[in-house]
Amino acid sequence: MLLIYAKKITNRLGYTLNLVFGELMGIEYSITTDEDFFVESKDPKLSYCKHKLCDEAFLCCDSLLFDTTIELVDVNYFERNGLPYLFKQYSKDSICDYDVLASVFYLVSRYEEYLPFVRDEHSRFKAEDSLAYKKGFLDKPVVNIWVRELKQKLQTIYPTLESKKSFFTYTNTIDVDSAYSYSGKGVLRTCVGFARDLLKGNLALCLKRLSVLIGKRQDPYDTFDYIISILQKYKVNTTFFILFGDYGRYDKNISPYNPKFRLQLKSLCDYAKVGIHPSYESFEESELMSEQIKMLKSLLRKPIHRSRFHYLRFRLPESYRELINNNIEGDYSMGYSNAIGFRAGICNSFNFYDLALDFETKLRIFPFAYMDVALKNGLQLSPDEALDKIVSIVDKVVEVDGHLISVWHNESLSEDFGWEDWRNVYERSIEYVSKKKEALFSNK
Repeated sequence: MLLIYAKKITNRLGYTLNLVFGELMGIEYSITTDEDFFVESKDPKLSYCKHKLCDEAFLCCDSLLFDTTIELVDVNYFERNGLPYLFKQYSKDSICDYDVLASVFYLVSRYEEYLPFVRDEHSRFKAEDSLAYKKGFLDKPVVNIWVRELKQKLQTIYPTLESKKSFFTYTNTIDVDSAYSYSGKGVLRTCVGFARDLLKGNLALCLKRLSVLIGKRQDPYDTFDYIISILQKYKVNTTFFILFGDYGRYDKNISPYNPKFRLQLKSLCDYAKVGIHPSYESFEESELMSEQIKMLKSLLRKPIHRSRFHYLRFRLPESYRELINNNIEGDYSMGYSNAIGFRAGICNSFNFYDLALDFETKLRIFPFAYMDVALKNGLQLSPDEALDKIVSIVDKVVEVDGHLISVWHNESLSEDFGWEDWRNVYERSIEYVSKKKEALFSNK
């Protein structure tokens, strides 16, 4: 048991202590504001304040976790041995020369996304505006790295301090933005598609569309059997996120009432978990999200507890509050569509902290590390270059015993429309992850 002292206990501090010590370190701890009790205690102990009290491990604090306002803060950024650090401290007694807890909270709470910023064309926070991107550490799970360093320091001081071992895990997620390329589009959309291809002089696409519609060829986007074969082969934990809204400029899935589409969704539940992919339009019209969740729930006859926003179009804290209002327990949107890495600086799940209301919620955030679209379009990588990037990310998550989440689309596994050779990237990346897990298991 680790005894932690602070002059006062705030919601921010309690949240961060639980994440750092309870979840990431797996250390039992208690908190006290009683200085005399703390000094007299013979247990392993850590003080989080401005000055060391006795013979304890001392961590010099910044004011961030004791504030309740949201304002521009100086993060006092610095680097050492190729790693970034925030909230530098100058106390010679502190076991760290930076405030680990304030650093963790700043990134995980997405503090910078509550400050004024210029939204992109889809009203999103841009990767380029993040501290991690600007300072070049977006591809590092720095929160996990910082917590591991703190844990090592504490266990050096207190060798008897017990902690629970964590293990590398992986979740394969598939976004279904458009279940089929040609099938199930209805007469009007099909005619428009034919007309568009003819106007462009693309007779080959017209013939391909026709061969799919008359049943002589499988729809290019109908890659579900392939995906299921991969998850069965490698025994991969998988979740599908289904766009289940009406047709729109950015919402181009099959009608929620299409029989073939509905049957496909029911069959997916036999092999994987299914979550909602709230439509692009639901960003401005929150009632649409509720309708889509209810419709998907009614079709599958199962509660819907997982979500990832279409186009990753969300804003803090409003979008997450809407998820909570709709009984969503886990969100998988924390990442970027044009960059890979760790938007919140962490590769493990964590509870959403509503910074505006200053309290911890029960909504669990599952950050993803890379997305197919970010690799191909955002970074403009070739399949071989993308695989190298994925391997690098996997290795970094394995090193900190974290949870890796990837994002793919049924479309990107079509081997068509510019996605040629990307199935190879998908399968080789999953094979690499599986081999890593096997190696770790054999070394236990």
